[in-house]
Amino acid sequence: MTIRHALAGLIGLFAIGFGGAALAAPSCGANTGQAATGEPIVVGGIFSNGAPGDWSSATDSAAAYFACVNANGGIAGRPIEYLVEDDQWNPESAAAAAAKLVGDKKAVAMVGNGSFIEMAVNAKTYVDNGIMAMASACAISECFETPNLVSTNQGPLSSNLGAAQYAQEELGSKNVACIGLNIPNNGIWSCQAVIDYMKSKGGDGSMALLNPGAPDVNSALLEAVASGADTILMNLPAGLALAVLKAAQEQDLRDSYIWIAPTPLYDLSVPDAVGEYWHGKIFVNAELAPLSVGGPDAQNWISVLDAFGKADDPRDTFSQAGYLSARFFTEAMLTMDPAKLDDRAAVSDAIRAIKGYTSDLMCGPFYVGDADYHMPNHAGYMVKIVAGGFEIVRNCYEYDSSYFDKHKALEAELGLR
Repeated sequence: MTIRHALAGLIGLFAIGFGGAALAAPSCGANTGQAATGEPIVVGGIFSNGAPGDWSSATDSAAAYFACVNANGGIAGRPIEYLVEDDQWNPESAAAAAAKLVGDKKAVAMVGNGSFIEMAVNAKTYVDNGIMAMASACAISECFETPNLVSTNQGPLSSNLGAAQYAQEELGSKNVACIGLNIPNNGIWSCQAVIDYMKSKGGDGSMALLNPGAPDVNSALLEAVASGADTILMNLPAGLALAVLKAAQEQDLRDSYIWIAPTPLYDLSVPDAVGEYWHGKIFVNAELAPLSVGGPDAQNWISVLDAFGKADDPRDTFSQAGYLSARFFTEAMLTMDPAKLDDRAAVSDAIRAIKGYTSDLMCGPFYVGDADYHMPNHAGYMVKIVAGGFEIVRNCYEYDSSYFDKHKALEAELGLR
């Protein structure tokens, strides 16, 4: 079962989480209540749908927010024309999508992107064309270590570090085996950060890597077991992580290790998928607010989707991130001189000027800044998989790793520390 199929249960969860009260009308942009009628402002977005998954919830959510903005005055009376392309996890399609949106359609910015293929392919394209991409589903180093990409989600490196930190501080982990994909800018990049963190705390770590084209989870699990680890970190998409857990259950390894994971296992279908055997035994980092928290902005996100999205649009972490990217972009645009809304350079400057934007969906302030790296979201929650859902075991906490030293220095310069 996918999270799309868990939608009915999620709606029930929100009714319980909000005390059964009806959600307020959505709040978007200028909130004039009048439809925007001027010349459209073109904004692009790229997502992936295919193996290894459907990441369209980020652009779906951004599209719903922009539709709400357009129904409430737009940007200085002008609607946002949000053009979205699917790269189907194909590098050539990703390059063609960017060429169309950035080159042919003259988008002033990219918002809500959800595809690590397109980010790897197009990072230089965005720099060369002076366009900023406010992404929502980043999973590779280029998204966080290049100047023209910034995301509201954390990606695997931060989320892995959050999970490892909790395990080291609260569960007694001393040696973490990170099972990841054998992709240099994804699995290797993010697993190595965990190993470095554990060594900085007097522990140790290792990585067991899967061939993304033909993943052998049994071999990776055996390699992790042979490493001498006391903790197994499943740095994988949800489907592959579930396959690892199934293999571990067949060998009855549950109580021999501490089991942790980054955000991909925070999926409403997972508690039923793992079954009773694993309940209470798997700890997952949530890079945005868990769905049961239900703060004002979390409620507004749902209200926007209910009013302007599709019934089967997922209400998941990438959807939260897409909403935030669109909301923060809109707020930056509303500060601009209306005469410069079609000026890509001016829009990029307005995005780089973002600092101190807040939401109860995030544990800290969102900012961009003028730097060659961007990772504003490096604090989160930890949850435990239990029967019927997830139990929060640690509320907002900042991740402790030397990787973030330069980001903390930038935050200090921006007056955010």
